[in-house]
Amino acid sequence: MTDAQEPVGSSREEEPTGPVIRDKRRLDPETGEVRNAGVPEGNAPMSNDNNQPEQTTEAVNDDPQQPAGQSNEPHPDTALAQQRLDDLQRLQAEYVNYKRRVDRDREQAHARTLGGFVESLLPVLDEIHLAREHGDLGEGTPFAKIADKLDAILARYGLERFGDAGDAFDPQHHEALMHVEGEVPEDAEGPTVVQVMQPGYKVGDKVVRPARVAVADPK
Repeated sequence: MTDAQEPVGSSREEEPTGPVIRDKRRLDPETGEVRNAGVPEGNAPMSNDNNQPEQTTEAVNDDPQQPAGQSNEPHPDTALAQQRLDDLQRLQAEYVNYKRRVDRDREQAHARTLGGFVESLLPVLDEIHLAREHGDLGEGTPFAKIADKLDAILARYGLERFGDAGDAFDPQHHEALMHVEGEVPEDAEGPTVVQVMQPGYKVGDKVVRPARVAVADPK
């Protein structure tokens, strides 16, 4: 026996020579089960009793349209754009209200100005009315043409004359100077105008002067 020879019956196995082939397939070709081939010892994932791979827990995205990993907080540019849009809509609403208020105030100022002008002309208008009642403004007379032109000019500015015999008495438009006995229409249900001493005038809905009348009650 030499030093280079092993004793007969030694337990040391003869080491294989040549290339070593390792099966790194994930599935066992015979059983079809997942195996941990090729994974270094100590780093293999823990498996359950049924030899199933461990399932990792992932965050669940509640919004299916939102990409995973993104929060529900809006982008700063989106929030700023929404704020600017809200400011613009508020300014537009304020402008519309302002324009309506200005238009209403303008109409009221126009009515007050025209009402004051008509009120200063009431003595002249009353004289023209009396002249018509007495027949002094017959057709073809020079002053009749002047009176007609004056009425047409004032009508263009919204002046309206009201108050006729037979109208139902309205305290908002009539001023009763006398209460007399007289004939009223059969369908009258209350005090009725039977005589007009001075007609009333209004501009739009504003009464410049109520009609001064005499009224009678139905029998």
